[in-house]
Amino acid sequence: MGLSKTERKFRIRRRIRKVSFGTAERPRLSVFRSNSEIYAQIIDDNKGETLLSASSRDKDLAKNKGTKSELAALVGKTIAEKCKETGIEKVAFDRGGNLYHGRVKSLADGAREAGLKF
Repeated sequence: MGLSKTERKFRIRRRIRKVSFGTAERPRLSVFRSNSEIYAQIIDDNKGETLLSASSRDKDLAKNKGTKSELAALVGKTIAEKCKETGIEKVAFDRGGNLYHGRVKSLADGAREAGLKF
């Protein structure tokens, strides 16, 4: 019998974390996608702490109307701007077990447009 959807996603997430590890010089940009929202965090795995975060539920982004992909691009731009303010230029991208497609891709493209390097 095959794996369930959550087991498959968990295995993929573990495989990604072997490669994508956040340091102080190059923290990890972690993406979580729910059915209605999208969240992004900048994480330093050496210290085990979240440095920055942005989501589609933030007050300044929640008032924007548009598709979920458009909101994801705005979240990407917002997290990239916060990174530039704190001096972070390069990150390791962690798609969180999701396919690099749709909202995850638009978040990554929005972050790249704002100047963040993967």
